[in-house]
Amino acid sequence: MSDSRTIQKEDLFELRFLNGGALSPDGERVAYCVNKIDAEADKEFSAIYLLDIASGETRQMTNGRALDRQPQWSPDGRSLAFISDRRGKAQLQLLPVDGGEARELTQFKRGIGDSIAWSPDGSKLAFSAVADADAPDLGKEPYRLDRTVYRFDGIGYLDDAVQDIYVLDLASGAIRQLTDDRGNNSNPRWAPNGRSILYDANMRFDNSRAMTPDLKLVDLDGRQTLILEDWASVENANFTPEGHRIVFVGRPDDGKPIGTKSDVYVLDMASGSIDCRSAALDVGVGGYLIMDMPIANLKLWNMLVAGDGESAFATVQRGGSDHIYQIALSGPEDCRPVTEGDCAVFPLDLRGSQLLYARTSLNSPPDIHLSDLASRSTRQLTALNADALAGIALPETEHLLWDSVDGVTVEGWYMKPAIGEAPYPTILYIHGGPNAAYGYGFQFDFQMLTGAGYGVLFLNHRASTGYGDDFSTAIKGDWGNLDYQDLMSGVDYAIARGLADADRLGVCGTSGGGNLSCWIIGQTDRFKAAIPHNPVANWRSFYGTSDIGIWFSVEQLGGHPHEIPEVYERCSPITYAHRCRTPTLMVQCEIDWRCPAEQSEQFYTVLKANGCVVEMLRQPGGYHGGSTSGAVNLRRAHNDAMLDWFNRYVADN
Repeated sequence: MSDSRTIQKEDLFELRFLNGGALSPDGERVAYCVNKIDAEADKEFSAIYLLDIASGETRQMTNGRALDRQPQWSPDGRSLAFISDRRGKAQLQLLPVDGGEARELTQFKRGIGDSIAWSPDGSKLAFSAVADADAPDLGKEPYRLDRTVYRFDGIGYLDDAVQDIYVLDLASGAIRQLTDDRGNNSNPRWAPNGRSILYDANMRFDNSRAMTPDLKLVDLDGRQTLILEDWASVENANFTPEGHRIVFVGRPDDGKPIGTKSDVYVLDMASGSIDCRSAALDVGVGGYLIMDMPIANLKLWNMLVAGDGESAFATVQRGGSDHIYQIALSGPEDCRPVTEGDCAVFPLDLRGSQLLYARTSLNSPPDIHLSDLASRSTRQLTALNADALAGIALPETEHLLWDSVDGVTVEGWYMKPAIGEAPYPTILYIHGGPNAAYGYGFQFDFQMLTGAGYGVLFLNHRASTGYGDDFSTAIKGDWGNLDYQDLMSGVDYAIARGLADADRLGVCGTSGGGNLSCWIIGQTDRFKAAIPHNPVANWRSFYGTSDIGIWFSVEQLGGHPHEIPEVYERCSPITYAHRCRTPTLMVQCEIDWRCPAEQSEQFYTVLKANGCVVEMLRQPGGYHGGSTSGAVNLRRAHNDAMLDWFNRYVADN
């Protein structure tokens, strides 16, 4: 249309991003949370809304000048418990649904954690928090460490940050601490009888796999029971309604390589037996499609248990799509999709046959949808960005399939700019993980780059999830080989199709994508500019400085540095950095403990020493995802720098 324009970097501040939703106990209303950036204040806020499903009427419940999140309905439907930082640190709040002011229920010095749970009778609330005990200022006072993993990305130094499980009695206001064991105890879920709480117990002081929780049960007197330990992954564990079983998504520590698919399991509390319910699926349950929306709480691996206890609803990633599957919890194995299309879908809540979920696609940030499983009818309940995207010429995307160097088929997409003519200046945007994927989810960076006239090539190279275990485990001990070949063959394919201009290519990516960006520019000069963001550049130092280095390096490369030094050297981009001639902008968050700043610093120094054009954008206060989900000033600086660098070296080449 004649009055249309392309999306610009400032449009990030006009978009509204869904951040969770829950059905009322009677299934008639939805409480949901929306994040929006205030560009003038340089802050992100979130507000809670109430939507009447029958009428479509929406009412804003909180004022939107704080981070109000995680609304949870009381069992009687009269109140919403939620988390808010309106008075500084995040605290537990209680809001009457039919009118009135929110009441603050906690005053923890360092705030509470990210999940809360009502007891079945509505008399209590469970949550996690850092204890109020006095602690030294670890930024000023000397201190000693004995943990295997002593600091963690987005959390900080664990001795000062691990949480415990608490229960608040609403009638008396009394708060009782139920755990105290130096671990990080979080994500409480009540047993149906209301007498105990299931929780995730991770970051044990003696455990190198800090990210993977054990499952524990604690009763209201603080007595703990270990339910499940030492699995390779455990996510979304919860009780079945009768309380005799626990359902979870996970993968046993059975010696299979990292990247192997996860499945749905049912643990019988009486016998301790564990039954896999999705073994026949060729792809994993809970696959993770990467999106750069500035909120991180809509987890694609969320799982819901039906009210009759006979099935679970969980996301299954197949290629670039993420859909909800209904998975039988007993009897013959039965896994069937209940959503479809070129999109990413993830469940939010389930009441009877009413399934609430969020849906996003390449040109649409998430909105809330409601599906009636009995009638198989579906309704879209929100259109959060209809006004913001009106009048904008959104890009078209071409789906790509090609055979890589060894004949294996690789999937990718080419997002075309709405301006200019093919072949376009093109940015190869590489996902991290590496056991994750790109697909049919909204990516603001992609939109911003196409709005500036660039085509964006994004693809799922070897190690990506959604294509079976052979594909996702193919680079163990061999980073920089098949993954690199897949990326280069994808670039060649986009050029051969007349989409990408071979003389105007840029490359960028975060984390594992930053690693491959660094790797590429040490292998070839075909790219005119590169932006590695929070990369892994040196596996040997990553092993000793990253919060996951001590196990992730071993899992990915096949051993410890002293056991296979040649693999650590061969797979490290720093080994080839001296050959780089590509103008490179390093983007590094300064309190990133996942890929610490020293990784970018080493690569930057080698490039400087060998005469390569290189600069570094430092992000103070930023953690690993800081440039897409951290402070607004970091996101703004990241977007400004990306456009500046590619405009300088790619667009006018």
